[in-house]
Amino acid sequence: MMEAKIRKPAVAGSFYADDAKELRQDVRDCFSQCKNPVMEHVQAVIVPHAGYVFSGVTAASAFAAIHPEAEYEHIFLLGPSHHVYLGKASINEGASAYATPLGEVAVDTALCRDLMAKSDAFTYVPAAHESEHCLEVELPFLQYHMKKMPPIVPIIIATQELSTLKEIASCLKPYLNERNLFVISSDFSHYPAYMDAKLVDGLTKDSIMTGKTEAFVNATLHNQELNIGNLATSACGMAPIATLLMMTEKNAGIHPHHIMYCNSGDSRYGGKDKVVGYHSFVFTTQAASFELTQDDKKMLKSIAYHTIEASLEGKKYEPSGLSDMLKTHCGAFVSLHKKGRLRGCIGHFGEDMPLYQTVVQMAKAAAFEDPRFYGVTLDELDDIDIEISVLTPMKRIHSIDEFQLGKQGIFMRKGYHTGTFLPQVADEVAWSKEEFLGHCAQDKAGIGWDGWKTAELYTYEAIVF
Repeated sequence: MMEAKIRKPAVAGSFYADDAKELRQDVRDCFSQCKNPVMEHVQAVIVPHAGYVFSGVTAASAFAAIHPEAEYEHIFLLGPSHHVYLGKASINEGASAYATPLGEVAVDTALCRDLMAKSDAFTYVPAAHESEHCLEVELPFLQYHMKKMPPIVPIIIATQELSTLKEIASCLKPYLNERNLFVISSDFSHYPAYMDAKLVDGLTKDSIMTGKTEAFVNATLHNQELNIGNLATSACGMAPIATLLMMTEKNAGIHPHHIMYCNSGDSRYGGKDKVVGYHSFVFTTQAASFELTQDDKKMLKSIAYHTIEASLEGKKYEPSGLSDMLKTHCGAFVSLHKKGRLRGCIGHFGEDMPLYQTVVQMAKAAAFEDPRFYGVTLDELDDIDIEISVLTPMKRIHSIDEFQLGKQGIFMRKGYHTGTFLPQVADEVAWSKEEFLGHCAQDKAGIGWDGWKTAELYTYEAIVF
């Protein structure tokens, strides 16, 4: 492993001032022109990365929405590659800090290495970072605005392959929570005439505001089909924006807000013939309680029963009349009992499909795929009791002080090893919190008694009926 070093500024003196006093004044002037209010629970921002004379105020407008005393554990910086194509993302685990005229910002190299170990979609290629400006130019805004600057995770995404972006999003999604801030660096339309840029950038803005990856990608393709003169791209940061949307689009509690737009033709230093567009967006999180009504529970039990019945009769069952809560992405267990004795139990912890679909699949699995039992028959179906444990969306924790033994279940991941204990396990044993975690690490995840101490930990609750 090479020794980490300080990543020196690549564009100080060109994109922004290389003198600390002058730079601080320039950034202060940018913030002074921002009239938008501070927003609660800022989860991510999309900001431009051009020279400050062109896009500085637009960038500052998104950063100004963050409360200056907000405390994040990390800032994930995602930007596009302007110099190399890798077919994947490069994480700068070779730098211990990024330097700007305003000082140094630490890099969490351990977290960088952890991400690289999780997926081949990540690598480290120094050339992707050495002269790249898109992350560097965001740092002075953060250094000036934030009272407490956390360590950063610098990621250059050097591919637009959607399957790879999906893998990157999957790896980063566990960190998309109130403890971390995601900064997405992107300029928008490149080189159309002034009014054409406003048209194209407006269409792109509308697609991002839907919060849907498909809408955004389709908008960029549609813009190219408009045959607008000199339009090279609708968003140079298409890949990091798409990655963010892949992480957020299934979370009903995350909302995008458009903050500001301008293009280089609005600057006294820019012409109107060939311009570059600049948007800023803020994504906020609204914590939503997860509650099932009695009708929801009745519907899920009906879905489980009729799924098994239809399978036994060789028919296909399609539930209808579903509430929004039943379309929430979360896990569930389906347990079958016959005369008080277990007859099958299978569960799914992923948050990759709607709850009602999870129940459909787990009902089939519990009835016909539990290797401990022979498949349920039609003759005994009316003697089967169905119990469903709906798992609320998982929440990443960083201290066991956040874990409520008896109320919450625990899910842990270390590399390819995972393990879990449902909340009700605590009612069946007399373990302390540390013993609960130790047994889960040793008996379920296979990572040793103390393995939980270095694993990713998530909590969830179970609604059992």
